[in-house]
Amino acid sequence: MITNKNKLLVEQRTNKNWAGITFPGGHVEPKESFVDSVVREVYEETGLTIYDPVLCGVKQFTTEDDGRYIVFLYKASKFTGHIKSSSEGEVFWIDQEDLFSTKLASGFKEMYEIFTTSSSELYYFEDNGNWQTQIK
Repeated sequence: MITNKNKLLVEQRTNKNWAGITFPGGHVEPKESFVDSVVREVYEETGLTIYDPVLCGVKQFTTEDDGRYIVFLYKASKFTGHIKSSSEGEVFWIDQEDLFSTKLASGFKEMYEIFTTSSSELYYFEDNGNWQTQIK
């Protein structure tokens, strides 16, 4: 989550598997630290170079082969550059109070809680064929 006073930097994702408003992010490259990956991904998707990102929590779920998928959630308010959109989607600033009036990506509301409260874990699990969430 990148903040600028009362505004949030969001991305209107074009990926059909996870479409809607969300925060920029991506994957860790081989031999890359988590912090370096968040700085790189934010730059690639937004044109901004962030500084001093702070780890605020994790999002995790199990996969079909009993593996685990873990997303590290970072916040940043220090950056340089000018925003530009990418193939991932349109990037823009939005007032925090307007965020929930937009079409959010699936699960974004629960993920947002990790960024804005003292909770640090969003865990998805399957229960009788239905996905459930726990925030801890």
